[in-house]
Amino acid sequence: MNYTIEYFHPRVKAEIESWPGGILAAYARMVELLMEFGPNLRMPHSRTMGGGLFELRPHGREGIGRVFYCFVVSRRIVILHAFVKKTQDMREQELRIARKRMKEIQDV
Repeated sequence: MNYTIEYFHPRVKAEIESWPGGILAAYARMVELLMEFGPNLRMPHSRTMGGGLFELRPHGREGIGRVFYCFVVSRRIVILHAFVKKTQDMREQELRIARKRMKEIQDV
């Protein structure tokens, strides 16, 4: 049984859809794998960030994207936050946004 993908907010989906073609294509491939393998998807595609938060790691000629997601009941995956990396370091602000959104989903 496959997993389903949901977006925290339409803006998250719109952000991803605005990405350059190469990164977007890599994201599309990874989402297919994520829907098939769920929490069993590992590096180099997915990495755990702790506390139930995970990261997809799409990259293309144009750069590197990051997508934070979590699992919720009924085999659902919620895409919480996404951005294209501008530097080597991941800013703590990006992680804070994802963790805050994950908490909102869990508190419902």
